[in-house]
Amino acid sequence: MTSRIRVLRPAELTEADRAAWTGLQSRAWVCGSPALASPFLSPEFTLAVDRFRRGVRVAVVYEDGEPAAFFPFQRTVLGVGRAVGLGLSDCQGLVHRPGFQWEARELLRACRLAIWEFDHLVEGEKPFEVGATGSFPSPVIDVEQGYEAYLGYLRSHAPKFVRTTLAKERKLERDAGGLRYVHDERDPAALRTLMGWKSAQYRRTGRSDRFARPWIVRLVEHLFNVRGEDFAGQLSVLYAGGRPVAAHFGLRSDRVVACWFPAYDTAFGKYSPGLTLHLRMAEAAAANGISYLDLGRGEKEYKESLKTRELSVSEGWVTRRHPVAIGHLVRRAPVRAARNAVLARPQLLGRADQLLRLLGRLRTER
Repeated sequence: MTSRIRVLRPAELTEADRAAWTGLQSRAWVCGSPALASPFLSPEFTLAVDRFRRGVRVAVVYEDGEPAAFFPFQRTVLGVGRAVGLGLSDCQGLVHRPGFQWEARELLRACRLAIWEFDHLVEGEKPFEVGATGSFPSPVIDVEQGYEAYLGYLRSHAPKFVRTTLAKERKLERDAGGLRYVHDERDPAALRTLMGWKSAQYRRTGRSDRFARPWIVRLVEHLFNVRGEDFAGQLSVLYAGGRPVAAHFGLRSDRVVACWFPAYDTAFGKYSPGLTLHLRMAEAAAANGISYLDLGRGEKEYKESLKTRELSVSEGWVTRRHPVAIGHLVRRAPVRAARNAVLARPQLLGRADQLLRLLGRLRTER
């Protein structure tokens, strides 16, 4: 790769840089790389993470004096690199113009990285994919042809699911009062309600509570207030009888909604309000010109019921020959291998989930 590379702090990006980055995302969509349109790959997400985490940088690759690619990453003082928001972001990689070629080790050298770790690498980034240790489905809901087309797909592929979900929606309305859906709720109190529900879900299921980390709370609150044509934080809420019963906070680009934090009031669990919420989200997204909703990596029953197809994301790392890279791999590789061994075996996964839920009950009962 003979291109010129500049490594910048996100705040050093000019308005022209940001416009070029967004333009590459838009052109990638029409040129056959729609995954690059994810809001997690937008300059706004990198700028937001930079407000709350150290070491965020962006490598800008120039060809003929024009930006040809943007590579956001986080770097430690020792040169350990990670995708921006690793463990939190659902889409990672290098945003580039069609046909752009790069050499991974040369890019890492320019970024002063010994290793770069990812867990949601977009499909098609071959220089990074050589370091992938596993690939995983990321279900999506296609609404480019309109909501009725999507609902028709569900009726033909999962008729029982549609009947049951719509019947529960009607019962919820009868029992709790009129339903009201707000696609873009601006009330901060609703966001706090969602985070409270999600924290309780994490604890109940034995998972690590992301909202127990102050920086994640501040990041989400910041993104909630980011408003733009090409990127925005979006809170969607389903109300029953004037009371919120399900909510979701995610990110929106001009073509994609990245589903991020869904939760519901467990007092209304028998009505499956989260499923009703996702159908309303799909309907509103279609009306607003969105092409698809990315439900994110992870095998969940509700995702299987709602999806129309799947993207593929990868995890792994690309490295240079460097002792820091070796040390990082020695520490991280066994943990990742053990986790993936469980995920790949349904029987083990079921037992692990039961154990986590037991631990969650013990934790919440104390």
